[in-house]
Amino acid sequence: QVQLVESGGGLVQVGGSLRLSCEASGLTSDYYNMAWFRQASGKEREFVAGVSWFGTNTRYADSVKGRFTISRVNVKKAVYLQMNSLKPEDTAVYYCATDQIAGVQTTSDSYHYWGQGTQVTVSS
Repeated sequence: QVQLVESGGGLVQVGGSLRLSCEASGLTSDYYNMAWFRQASGKEREFVAGVSWFGTNTRYADSVKGRFTISRVNVKKAVYLQMNSLKPEDTAVYYCATDQIAGVQTTSDSYHYWGQGTQVTVSS
């Protein structure tokens, strides 16, 4: 079955950077859109960034545009999220998600496969 494993979270100061990684197994092809979501304590899960099958299309939440960059390497079945200029409001558990869907979807119910999450804490 499809499994996703995130890594790279941690504690960072305001203005710092982190790079999250997500490695997938069990995918039968490259035709999976991949995305990052996050969920802060007491809040709903929200879309952060997504990338299409071959990395040609990307979408970002307005709150992270210009600071975060999503990329994927299909030969490694991996997706990455480079996070720069981090702010306290970026503190959350970050989840990797994937599914065979048309277009880069921004709603969590569009994705059937999820990782376990990795904590990102930005301290001021």
